[in-house]
Amino acid sequence: MKSRSLIVEALGTALLVFFGAGAATLCFGFKVTGTSVAAGDVMTALAFGLVLLVLVYGIGPISGCHVNPAVTIGFLAARRISLVDAIGYWIAQLLGGIVGAAGLYGIVHSSSLYRPSMGLGADGYGKSSMIGANAAGAVVAEIVLTFVFVFVILAVTRRAGNATVTGVVIGLALTLVHIIGIPIDGTSVNPARSLGPALFVGGSALSQLWVFIIAPLLGGILAALAYHLFYPKGEEEAEVEPAPEVQAV
Repeated sequence: MKSRSLIVEALGTALLVFFGAGAATLCFGFKVTGTSVAAGDVMTALAFGLVLLVLVYGIGPISGCHVNPAVTIGFLAARRISLVDAIGYWIAQLLGGIVGAAGLYGIVHSSSLYRPSMGLGADGYGKSSMIGANAAGAVVAEIVLTFVFVFVILAVTRRAGNATVTGVVIGLALTLVHIIGIPIDGTSVNPARSLGPALFVGGSALSQLWVFIIAPLLGGILAALAYHLFYPKGEEEAEVEPAPEVQAV
């Protein structure tokens, strides 16, 4: 494994956390979108989706732009990355998530308006959930949302010919899962994204962190199993057969 792959994985994860969790903090902590929950939801979802879209094209050719332990475990289960490389990616991603959260914390903490209750975009259930979802609800949501997200990534990256649209599809997939996931538990689908903010927020964000580590990893594994079921040939999957010709009467 090249060291630059690990460096860009750490950098990419840091940027994902900084921009995504940063948008969440501004919307739901500083209330820059006013009292509209829907506006904050959409802005945060777009921030996560857009930064990932940019990263796919920027660092994808170097590391594949996993920037997410759940994506890496999906690629590992799909036998598209070795265990040694996966471990290296996980370490880089977790460190990157912490660095990104540290940078965000430093900036928002410099504001006279900052309060510890603003949460730094941390995920959570129970009282930390907009709809009061409990731990079981958060686990199910994270497994389902991560499954969809990782499955899309595995499917769209299976063919080299999809490279031109890969970033757009993956970015939109992350945006989609955030739109529905934010009101439930803040949306993780990424253990590294959840770890960084939780370490700085502490309290319930840290005690509930297990959900946002275990559930996304399970979702990634299930996505790999589904990928093997629906795309058994992987990159060699046959093209869609043309429609039969209609004979003139």
